[in-house]
Amino acid sequence: MNNAELIDKFITWKRYNDGAKPRTAEAYQAALERLVEFLEGRDLEDASIDDVELFGGLWLHKQGVNAISRRPYVAAVREFYKWLAGAGRIKTNPAADLRYPKGGRRLPSMITLGNAEKLMWAPDFSTFAGVRDAAILSLLLGCGLRREGVANLNESNLVQTEHQGDKRYILRVMEKGEKERILPVPREADMVLRLYLEHEDLQAIDRTLESGDKVLFVSLGNKMVPPHEYIGENRRMAPKAIWEIVKKHGKAAGIPDAQLHPHALRHLYGTELLESDVDQHIRQELMGHADPRSTEVYTHLAMRKKMTEADRANPFAKIRTPVGELISKLRRSS
Repeated sequence: MNNAELIDKFITWKRYNDGAKPRTAEAYQAALERLVEFLEGRDLEDASIDDVELFGGLWLHKQGVNAISRRPYVAAVREFYKWLAGAGRIKTNPAADLRYPKGGRRLPSMITLGNAEKLMWAPDFSTFAGVRDAAILSLLLGCGLRREGVANLNESNLVQTEHQGDKRYILRVMEKGEKERILPVPREADMVLRLYLEHEDLQAIDRTLESGDKVLFVSLGNKMVPPHEYIGENRRMAPKAIWEIVKKHGKAAGIPDAQLHPHALRHLYGTELLESDVDQHIRQELMGHADPRSTEVYTHLAMRKKMTEADRANPFAKIRTPVGELISKLRRSS
């Protein structure tokens, strides 16, 4: 069996016996084809420990592949030779002790404050879609939510409380790891949410779930669902649609593509909390990196501090937005 046939057989096994996803299988095949290139015509079954170590290290490095990008190559080689050994095609697995290359963690992409300001001015508040999009962007930027967290929100996740004489929302969010995250909604994001919830177009949409709860953010078109079924859960926006909203308004505002994903807004939120010297414990809670089990009394006591800190330090405190202008006018007139 030649090298190409051997790789094809491994990929077929990986797909249909080991359950690898198509993209993983394609990545493995590409990596093994690079290994064949490195071996310069020698049989894959004859590769030595030195061969696989040199391939996964110095050779790929000279090809311009950095440490982080070499890890999928190493994974493919390890899996391939593990399969060969298990099938009895080789006596000794040369990749059994092959280590993954070490590399520093990539710094996450982050939208700048200036571009965050442009983004918040992009939606058209004269339309229902614009108000909805502005509310979504507000939660991504002002609360540091992940796109899945925004998509999964129901109205019951919004809990109304009072802060410094104003009615304010608190969010109960289920995100990564299925852990509940409780956090305050900044004043501007709170106001945009209320504009969305009170919009007459939203009142005309049936978004009620079997539980009696309601989907929070609704889609405005789905050709895959018949009109009579386009209600309740079928009205929920998909996480991918949340990303599309960021890209749509970001491109219109002239923001670079590298900053146009929901996590770029989340990273700005976390960075501004740190830059503003927010207490580490509060910062972890606001970001959802910790899940403290607290009593209801403790939650309400901590929420007062978190609400004040979130208002002081979140990105909305440092940029101009349409709602911010409205709040300033209301304060001047009172």
